[in-house]
Amino acid sequence: MALSGFRDFYPDDCAFRNAIFAKWRDVAHRYGFVEYDGPPLEPLDLFTKKSGPEIVGQLYNFKDKGDRDVALRPEMTPTLARLVTARHKDFKKPLKWFSIPQVYRYERPQKGRGREHYQFNCDIIGEASLEADIELIALLIDTLRTFGLTEKDFVIRLSDRVFWSDVMKTYGVPDEQSYEFIQAIDKSEREGKEKFAERLSKITSNTDNLAGQVSATLDFSNDSVKSERLDTVEAGLRARGLGDYIKRDYTVVRGLAYYTGVVFEAFDRTGEFRAIAGGGRYDTLLKNLGNVDLPALGFGMGDMVLGDLLKSRGWFPEKQDDLKVYVVIADEAHRPAAMKLVQEIREFHTVEYSFQPTKVGKQFQLAEERGCQAAVVVDASLANGMVSVKDLVKREQQTVEIKNDGVLLALGAMLLDQLDEDWNEGEDEETP
Repeated sequence: MALSGFRDFYPDDCAFRNAIFAKWRDVAHRYGFVEYDGPPLEPLDLFTKKSGPEIVGQLYNFKDKGDRDVALRPEMTPTLARLVTARHKDFKKPLKWFSIPQVYRYERPQKGRGREHYQFNCDIIGEASLEADIELIALLIDTLRTFGLTEKDFVIRLSDRVFWSDVMKTYGVPDEQSYEFIQAIDKSEREGKEKFAERLSKITSNTDNLAGQVSATLDFSNDSVKSERLDTVEAGLRARGLGDYIKRDYTVVRGLAYYTGVVFEAFDRTGEFRAIAGGGRYDTLLKNLGNVDLPALGFGMGDMVLGDLLKSRGWFPEKQDDLKVYVVIADEAHRPAAMKLVQEIREFHTVEYSFQPTKVGKQFQLAEERGCQAAVVVDASLANGMVSVKDLVKREQQTVEIKNDGVLLALGAMLLDQLDEDWNEGEDEETP
């Protein structure tokens, strides 16, 4: 049994997960992003520098055999910052990098959140213009759309951390309490106005009724609050035809302290799940971690919430354009010749066969149980240079010559025939 908060991936689960990864990689590549990776174990201070000592309570951290304080990575951004600051002069800017790491956090497991998950991270380093923000949000939208999700399924909520910095200055929130202020805003929608007021009442400011003033300014849904940055981002997304996927929402602030500009989160429209993805601009992080002054922005999307959402929508991995073949060995004397065929067919198709001498009927049964669409029967006909190729879907059989790639040609024709049928069935499904 797996540890609490950790997952086993049986073959079907692994296929589902890998199908998600394939979609992630495909969209990232189409946007010109390149993949990178780093170690799952990092020095502990890499994370405390970024998030403060309080992050330690959420980590899997320990001393290694060299008496060094280390931790399993809870996120990828500090590793990315370390990599970029070490060799930033070797790369032309802007950098457009993505990764799919497994990350770990010691926290209470709950729906959509475990103690480990895989996360799709996309970051742009070295570009200060808002066009980079528009590009990154468009990438997030297209990533979700590639799973067949539409504007009816999800929305990207946009906000602006600069706006909140201005609010804190206006109401005299001390710098040392800015984190508590942002946390109160971040939790306001989940906890409600009473809890929000309680949180803000504990913050010292020049305003007697800080909660009331902030609530009056926002009313939690006030579209009239101005932000030129958000105006620009929204206009850029509308120009791309993506306006139906976005909504301005100042209650989105991203709880992490290092965000400096436009921030965003993706949610399903029903509100059934927690945030699907989130990110924003963090222009000062690389300077704080590695003394390299480069603007940056990025987002992360975990596989757990996305996977739950896709399953609720009936999404399954696409059928592969492949033929699964079972080589039936009717006589053990022909096994060497059958193995030669197995190797030849495996150049083009997936092949299964019985490791042990097995009755022919049982082998056909195994072929169907394993989802094979074709069988190649090696029997007495081999003496004449012939084998039988059987279509297990149509129950049709033909005898072909082994020489001149007769088996491969027959299997190839069978695959094309099946693809043609699948295509026609797909057309029929969409016909009114």
